[in-house]
Amino acid sequence: MRFDPATLKFDDKGLIPAIAQDEDGAVLMMAWMNVEAVAKTLSTRRVTYWSRSRQAFWIKGETSGHIQELIDLRVDCDRDCLLLIVRQTGPACHTNRRSCFYTSVISGDEVELMAPES
Repeated sequence: MRFDPATLKFDDKGLIPAIAQDEDGAVLMMAWMNVEAVAKTLSTRRVTYWSRSRQAFWIKGETSGHIQELIDLRVDCDRDCLLLIVRQTGPACHTNRRSCFYTSVISGDEVELMAPES
């Protein structure tokens, strides 16, 4: 069966959450995609997101060089969330960390799990 991005369940703003995970299984980040971003990602294999603040597409790594190359795009059972398996070049987070999920809450305290990359 041929995949059609229009069959996904987008929210009332036309967006769907997309979780980026590296080849080793580490969760790197979460961002938003619209139907066009999904289609562009599939056609170019460079992950393209939709920026809600700028109201524009952004290709991960376009300015930073921290590229996400798509390995696999997976659709969840409800078709309302995407999992992007990516080959990440450099940090995924804008704070210059490998992952955006670098803070853990342990016994009510926030603990930083990783420092920014040099």
